[in-house]
Amino acid sequence: MSNAVRFTAYGGPEVLEVVEIEAPLPRPAEVLVEVYAAGLNPAESALRRGEARAGRTAELPARQGRDLAGVVIATGPGVERFARGDEVMGWGEGTQASHVVVPESQLMLKPAGIPWEVAGSLATAGTMAWNAVEGLALGPNDTVVITAAAGGVGCLAAQFARLHGAAVIGTSAEARFDFLRQFGIQPLGYGPGLAARVRVTTSAPITAFLDFLGGEAEEAVELGVPAGRVLTVLDEEAVDEHGIARVEPGDLVALGRVSAAIAAKQVRLPIADVFAMDDVAAAYRALDRRDAAGKIVLGLRTVEYPGQRVKEPAIKEQDVTLGVPTPHERLEAVEAVPAAIGDGSVRRRHREARHQAETDATPADAGTDHPDRAGEAPLP
Repeated sequence: MSNAVRFTAYGGPEVLEVVEIEAPLPRPAEVLVEVYAAGLNPAESALRRGEARAGRTAELPARQGRDLAGVVIATGPGVERFARGDEVMGWGEGTQASHVVVPESQLMLKPAGIPWEVAGSLATAGTMAWNAVEGLALGPNDTVVITAAAGGVGCLAAQFARLHGAAVIGTSAEARFDFLRQFGIQPLGYGPGLAARVRVTTSAPITAFLDFLGGEAEEAVELGVPAGRVLTVLDEEAVDEHGIARVEPGDLVALGRVSAAIAAKQVRLPIADVFAMDDVAAAYRALDRRDAAGKIVLGLRTVEYPGQRVKEPAIKEQDVTLGVPTPHERLEAVEAVPAAIGDGSVRRRHREARHQAETDATPADAGTDHPDRAGEAPLP
């Protein structure tokens, strides 16, 4: 049997439930993946609320999730690129589950240097950010406004734009201003009058506008940005009214380029928080607040590690900073991410160590003596 996140009625995060399902079996050209990490995306919240997008609606009962990273445990007939035990990343349908069947064409091998949390969050946010920046051919002569710049898509798009030499103004909650400055982004707070506040911030003309928050297309028009250089993710009304373009996730080619940039540390995708599957409703509430610094992730194999703030399975509030002094405890993204999800061996070693410590603490006259363990260092 497997577990999966689903909803049987439209609504907020409270309609989500974790249910037991029959273990799926791969058909021809499909791969069965044990999911280790699955990133959350705003489009999933919109679908769950019943907000139709481009004619797409959820047929109830429906599953949640698009992104994933995990390990291949079986392959269907005709699969040639993957074998049991391969570590993979990509996208599918209903990926917030312990096991999911994915077309072979939607998976790639996970680079060894990319943590599970990041790998499981790149298919949508990473390729969408890549498509936006590459599609607009941003360069040194551009000044771009990016809304929701502290979120997964916005943070990556801003970094790609900066790599191409563009100047970036990003909107976010004020608590994330220091986070944005670490990436060379000029921060602006959410709120009305964005166009006027942008003009106060810079005298340079705004040449592109990436609206990852939604509802800000009129501000782009007021700033004089041509419709062809304004992109949105969720704002269907702006697409119809102003003729702006909607940016979509990319293919395996884009995912490969994004993951290569991540592995080479040219850009990074900070992980704001990792939730266990049973806490999926809380995870989407955190996502819907739209103030997280980086990605919100479901971790299906959370582990304990030295210095962890909260015991498993609820790893919470991983404040991410990259070198700028802030009121909260300084924590590099690379310090927080790699140990949060693993293959189970870390958790097993810690349990064995705790059991051994309890055994060693038993008085010798109780029938337990371990002279051969004297001076032995504890397991890590």
